[in-house]
Amino acid sequence: MSKIRADHVFTSESVGEGHPDKVCDQISDAVLDACLQKDSTARVACETAVAHDTVVNLGEITCDAWEDIDTETIARRVIKEIGYDREELLFWDKSFKYLSRLHGQSPDISQGVSEGDGLYNEQGAGDQGMMFGYATNETNELMPAPIAFSHRLLHHLTLLRKNGSIPYLRPDAKSQVSVRYVKGQPREVTTVVISHQTDEVDHELIKKDLVAAAKDVLEPTGLLTKKTKFYINPTGAFVLGGPYADAGLTGRKIIVDTYGGVGAHGGGAFSGKDPSKVDRSAAYYARHAAKTIVEAGLAGRCEIQVAYAIGVAEPLSINVDTYGTGKLEDSDLQKILESDEIFDFRPAAIIDQLNLTKPRGWSYQQTAVYGHFGRNIFPWEQTPKVHQLAETAKVKDAA
Repeated sequence: MSKIRADHVFTSESVGEGHPDKVCDQISDAVLDACLQKDSTARVACETAVAHDTVVNLGEITCDAWEDIDTETIARRVIKEIGYDREELLFWDKSFKYLSRLHGQSPDISQGVSEGDGLYNEQGAGDQGMMFGYATNETNELMPAPIAFSHRLLHHLTLLRKNGSIPYLRPDAKSQVSVRYVKGQPREVTTVVISHQTDEVDHELIKKDLVAAAKDVLEPTGLLTKKTKFYINPTGAFVLGGPYADAGLTGRKIIVDTYGGVGAHGGGAFSGKDPSKVDRSAAYYARHAAKTIVEAGLAGRCEIQVAYAIGVAEPLSINVDTYGTGKLEDSDLQKILESDEIFDFRPAAIIDQLNLTKPRGWSYQQTAVYGHFGRNIFPWEQTPKVHQLAETAKVKDAA
């Protein structure tokens, strides 16, 4: 059983919409959205690479009406929405070269994950591997404070950029927040780092505006102190950025996408993958189950690992770790998850329960920035089974 460290500082980072890797994640997920709108059974593994003046899509897609999907138009739309919409940025929506090397999915893989007659047991996992879900009661999002605060900062700065409040901001950005923990709970923000692409303006103005913006976001947490240090564009000028200055690839920000380095990670990326790939759907469901456990008051924090074999529906293992905060033994929580009475970790059941092939009120492109977890617009963040789980746990505890 893992233990919570008593007193330590933990740091997490986030990257903004215009970061080259995030440009790629958003394009890949926008292609996925387009495929699922045409065909809810589409099989998608879409990778994107960007560099200087070029965007490349590559991977495997099997989708009805594929001939109606224009991936170049999708890429140019996404890049314009991000804010690469004018010539002086050097990389922009009207200028880059585009190349596609997308083709059909391997029939060997398709055979193992096809649903057959529709029974949950018929659809196997799209790959082997292990996935993790995590939740903690230290923030309203039930996310670790450092990554939650880092996402909040960049989301706020994006709003200020796009509404013109800070007109000299450009799309590429990173944030980093260090939090001191005492007895397992956040007590102080020790350091804030923001590196934000800008026009050529005075560095002191940038520091003044971005520190003020950061304080607007972080002061409500009650964790800023007089000792909190702010580092704004610490190397000086940050004018050249985005894909013009640095190459990007889909799936290179898996820690930003999840829990900021807290807990474990199975290694699989999310963006550009349809939900038959358990790298994505099972990680979402593990978060869903962990969040339900914490919200039900059964643990202060919870990590769930689930493992699969390609083509096999039933998970090979489910492991629960509450870091010593559980109201029940971890083994008892594990038995509840394995029973299928409340949660069902088979791939087709996950897709059905979370409605992952027919998004309503959200899109996969939205997941590709500011983290896949911690925002209630996504179905895996909804916790309708809290009461049922709490009642089941009472019976288990009484026994």
